[in-house]
Amino acid sequence: MLSDYATHLRASNNKRGRPYAEKTVTAYTKAARTLDRWITAGEQNSTSSTAGVALADFTQCDAPALNLFFRAHYDGGKGERQGGTHTLQRNLRPFFKWLSEEYDHANPYDDARLQRYAHPEDVRPQTLSDEFIRDLLQVTGGGNPRVRAFEKVRDHAIIRVLTEGLRAEELLSLRLDHLHLEQGLIGPVTPLKEARASGEGRIIPLQPKTVVSLTRYLRARESHKRAADPWVWMGTRGRDRLTYSGLYRMLNRRAADAGYGNPDDPESRSIVHPHQFRHTTVDDLLSAGVSEGDVMTIAGWKDPSMLRRYAADMATSRAVTAVKRMGDRY
Repeated sequence: MLSDYATHLRASNNKRGRPYAEKTVTAYTKAARTLDRWITAGEQNSTSSTAGVALADFTQCDAPALNLFFRAHYDGGKGERQGGTHTLQRNLRPFFKWLSEEYDHANPYDDARLQRYAHPEDVRPQTLSDEFIRDLLQVTGGGNPRVRAFEKVRDHAIIRVLTEGLRAEELLSLRLDHLHLEQGLIGPVTPLKEARASGEGRIIPLQPKTVVSLTRYLRARESHKRAADPWVWMGTRGRDRLTYSGLYRMLNRRAADAGYGNPDDPESRSIVHPHQFRHTTVDDLLSAGVSEGDVMTIAGWKDPSMLRRYAADMATSRAVTAVKRMGDRY
């Protein structure tokens, strides 16, 4: 059933008339597999209209049963809590719509008894400190032109590009023809998420040091055995393009090199994730006086609610700084 569902997603368009990205297909089928594991474990009880009988498959899931499933996930102690449950509930919606169409199964999402898990509004993005970013840049060579090791040159350039506000997937999808270093630009970068028209893209202006770091990386990249590939970011030891897991591990390894956390300790090895750089970029631009409209353009947003959420973390700090900059008013 899940195999058929994945095939359906790959053969369909989303609500914006664009094919589902493979990452979305994976997320949607992963949500259904999570439900499958819960059903297999037999963790339902008589609250379901199945009167205490263990569910046999997805088509026996009604709203009371899903309420038990989502609550079990919420209380699961996996560090996801309500935010993760909200995402799981959202990602299962297309699956039950498909079940309704293919198996004539009453869609529990149309049942008023289904308990909804909202995205927690009080969770604010974590902005990285200037010191932390400088330390990461320093342990990757500090921009020293005498540093020629491929891995350090690459990692330094990646960190620099992350500070320009690209999403991790956008960074990893960069091709050589996206780089316009003589103009100090990357683009057009096609936004990947939510309510953005096909063919739409944005241009990202680069800091001068980012241009220099990319120029040095491209020289180092010429000796890579996959140099003919169109992708910008190559793996180490001759491997092909960098993956998200590789990017995540690299950042946390470099954080450990800089004295933040211990990669061998499960409790402290996840110090930073790539998306925190995007939060930090928004704060940097707003702190520098860039207008909210221009920040939205650079970030690739159409909905100002995203700007408000990203800006929330350091809003007090920016406000205090702006007022103090005025000096004596009377």
